[in-house]
Amino acid sequence: GVQYGQVGTDVTLSCTGAHAGLPVQWRRAGAAALPEGSAIQQGALVLPRASLATAGTYSCHDEDSGLLHAVSLRLGYLPGVPFVSCRASDYENFSCSWTSSVETFLPTRYITTYRKKSLTGEEKRRNKNRHVGPCLQDLSRPGTCTVHGSEFWSSYRLNITEVNPLGSSFRLLDVTMQAIIKPDPPEGLVVEPIPLAPRRLLVSWKYPSSWPKEPHFQLRFRLQYRPIIHRSWSVVETVNLSEVITDAFAGLEHVVQVSAKDFLDAGNWSEWSAEARATPVRDPATMASEETTTNASLESLAEEPSQAPNPEPINRSDPLEKMAILVSLGIFAFFILAAVLVVTILIWLRVRKHSKDETKPHNFLVAATHLKALPSELGCR
Repeated sequence: GVQYGQVGTDVTLSCTGAHAGLPVQWRRAGAAALPEGSAIQQGALVLPRASLATAGTYSCHDEDSGLLHAVSLRLGYLPGVPFVSCRASDYENFSCSWTSSVETFLPTRYITTYRKKSLTGEEKRRNKNRHVGPCLQDLSRPGTCTVHGSEFWSSYRLNITEVNPLGSSFRLLDVTMQAIIKPDPPEGLVVEPIPLAPRRLLVSWKYPSSWPKEPHFQLRFRLQYRPIIHRSWSVVETVNLSEVITDAFAGLEHVVQVSAKDFLDAGNWSEWSAEARATPVRDPATMASEETTTNASLESLAEEPSQAPNPEPINRSDPLEKMAILVSLGIFAFFILAAVLVVTILIWLRVRKHSKDETKPHNFLVAATHLKALPSELGCR
């Protein structure tokens, strides 16, 4: 015998085999006394407000200490509504997983079923039970079940019921294949340097093996890459199974990953694939220049003795930076000269206009005076 009870409630243990009216004794295995507050009523043991610590093996005995009955008491809680999520790794099947929302401390099992929400007339005639079927559980993957042969454009209602000896609780979840589809990561990622191409890497990969090969259900891909010494990623999308990275850094090792999504943008992107790494080839001209510089530095170090540190700061300015500064100063000086020239011209025009305005009244007065004096001269003549 095993008896189950709910934590926080009064639990009664019956002494099977006891004769009515005869006194019995109760004992608890491994304990010198019964739990505090326990009482024997008509041969039964009553445990008030039982806690998890009350669980154990109990036995009842007659007056001669003969064993009459033994029972193993297990205490726990009612099931809670389970947490459920579903995902389709392809367009023909989907799986659901769940976790309990309450730690019951009792043996638990799950009943998992589904039904198609929208049925055609023919389906309704053939399936009077509204097309209810089992979501098949896999013993090797506890907490998961799979619906096989699902339809990509259909909706389904899942029923995940948690059951233990005290009762049951269930969760209903509506799922649509287009919303829950999430492919597995692409496989076989390979990254290779391209000969004579210092800034290029050739990346190739394969469809995930879980995705059925069907021309009407394709995948598109997202490629992310970065030099190993950098933190930010560059991302490229493509529908092909290979891509050439054209802006890699020559001589630096790069990290590359790829993920997949339904071609028509249904569902979600897959997780990123495992990393692959490669280093683009180095530019021969750059390599020769670096080798020459290195050799010259080594020779100078070998010929010249070491000197005391120079307190003057070392000028490591880039020649291009100096050129940019000179060009900027030239442009600035040009705009200053142009502004001075414009201001000079405006002042000159203003002065000239002012001088003309002063000349016009003077000439007018001279002419008027000349005309006034002209008749008197004619009369004298």
